[in-house]
Amino acid sequence: MVISNKIAIFVSVKQQVDDINETLSGLLSELQSLRKTVDSLYAENCSLNRNVDKLLKENRELRKRLEKYEKPPKDSGNSSTPPSKEPMKSEVERRTKSLRQKSDKPIGGQKGHEGTTRRMVSNPDEIENVQAQYCQSCGRDLSDVEGELDYVTQEVDLPPIMPIYRERRFYKKVCSCGCCNRGYEPRRKGGNSITFGKNIRAIVTYLSVVQCMPYERLQSLFATMFNVSISQGTLANIVREMLDKSKPAIALIERLIKESSVVGFDESGCYCKGKLNWSWIAQTTYLTLVFRGSGRGAKVLEDRFGDSLKNMVAVTDRHSAYFAIDFLNNQVCLAHLLRNLEYLNDIDKEQTWAKEVQALLREAIHLRNEMPTEAIPANGWLKRLDELLKKNLDHLRKEFNELKRGLIKCRDYIFNFLENPEIPSDNNASERGIRKLKVKQKISGCFRSDTGADAFHATHSIADTAWKNNQSPLDAILALI
Repeated sequence: MVISNKIAIFVSVKQQVDDINETLSGLLSELQSLRKTVDSLYAENCSLNRNVDKLLKENRELRKRLEKYEKPPKDSGNSSTPPSKEPMKSEVERRTKSLRQKSDKPIGGQKGHEGTTRRMVSNPDEIENVQAQYCQSCGRDLSDVEGELDYVTQEVDLPPIMPIYRERRFYKKVCSCGCCNRGYEPRRKGGNSITFGKNIRAIVTYLSVVQCMPYERLQSLFATMFNVSISQGTLANIVREMLDKSKPAIALIERLIKESSVVGFDESGCYCKGKLNWSWIAQTTYLTLVFRGSGRGAKVLEDRFGDSLKNMVAVTDRHSAYFAIDFLNNQVCLAHLLRNLEYLNDIDKEQTWAKEVQALLREAIHLRNEMPTEAIPANGWLKRLDELLKKNLDHLRKEFNELKRGLIKCRDYIFNFLENPEIPSDNNASERGIRKLKVKQKISGCFRSDTGADAFHATHSIADTAWKNNQSPLDAILALI
C-alpha cells in the first residue's frame, strides 16, 4: 500500500511537472512570438521616425522657401538694399511711400514763402525788336508808326558749337655758344601731331566722372554736338591721366579729413577687371575722399588714417569693422534703423513695438532739427529706449528679437548726435557720395584697369568736394589740367 501510494504520488507529481513544462513551453513560444512582434514594431517605429524626421526637414525647407513669399519684399525703403537692386515695381511703390509722417500743411509752397524765378541780365548780348508790320484790322502799313514798348522777355540760347583748331609751332633757338634751346618739352617719340586742349579734356573728364557717361556715348556726343572726332581709347586715356594730376589735391583733402572731428564712413563693392574690390568713402560737410581698399575690414581705414582715427567721431552704419576701430566715439545711422523698423512693421502690422521705437527715434531727430545748435542731454532718451528694449518679444517673429539684439549692441551710439550738434543723425551723405560709383558701374560696367578705377575715385573726390563748397565741379577739374 505504501509503495502504491508513493507511485501514485510520483505519477501525480510527474504529471504536474509535465503540465508545467508544457505550460512553460507554450509561454516560451508565446514570448518568442511577442519578441518577434516587438522587434517588428520597433523596426516599424524606427522607419516611421526616419520618415517623420525627413518630413520635418522637408517642412522646414518648404517654410524657408515660403517665407520670401509671406514676408514683404525688402527694398531701399525698409532695409539697406540699394535702389539699383530693386525691381521696377518695387522702386515705384517705394517712391510713392514715404517714411515721413503726414503733415497738416497744404501741398506746395507755404504762405509767405518767397519763390525763385530766373532773373534777367542787365546787358544782353543781342536785342531783337518784335513789332507788327501791318494792322490786323484794316491791313494798313505800320512801318512808319513808332512802336510803344509793351513788355520785355529774354531768351537764353547757345551758339553753334564748333571746334577751334589752334596750331602750335615750336621753335628751337641755337645760341652762339652752340647750345640748342627749347622752351618746351621735346616731342615724344611716336607722339601724335594732334592733341586735345584743356577744355575738351575737362569736359571729357566731367561727363565721364560726374555725369557717369560711358565712353561709347561720349564718343557719339562729341561727334554730333561738338563736331570733334575722338576715339574711345583716347577718352579713356584722358580720364586716366587725371590720376597723377589730382594727387596734390587728394593729399590736401586727406590731410584735412584727418584733422576733422566728425567723419562719415561707408564702403561698397567695386568691380575692377572682373574682380571684386572695395571702395571706401571718408567725408565731412565740406570734404569727400573716395578710394579703393584691399578689403572690407578695419585694417583698410587704420592703414590709411592711422592715429587720427582716435580723434574722430565716426558716423557709420552697423558694419562690424567700424566698431573694431578705436574711434573717439561712434554714431550709428538712424536712417538705417528706421528702415529696418519699417520692415518689421510690414511683417507684422498688429504689433506696436517697432512703431514705438520708430516714434522715439523720429522724436529725437525732430528735436535736433528744432534745436540745431544746442547740446541736448541723451540720458532721458536712453532710458526710454531701455524700457522698450526690456520688453519680451518672444511672441513675435524672430526678426524682432534679431533687431532688438542689434539695438542693444549699438545702444550707446544711437543718441550721440543729440549731445554734439556737429554729429548728424544719419550717414546719408556718405551713401550719396559712394553711390556715384554704383551708378557708374551700372551704366558702364566694371573698371577695365586699376589706373582707370583709381582715376575715377580721385576725380570724383575732387568734384564732390567742389560741389560741397558751392563750386563748379567742371571748374575744379579744369583747374587740375
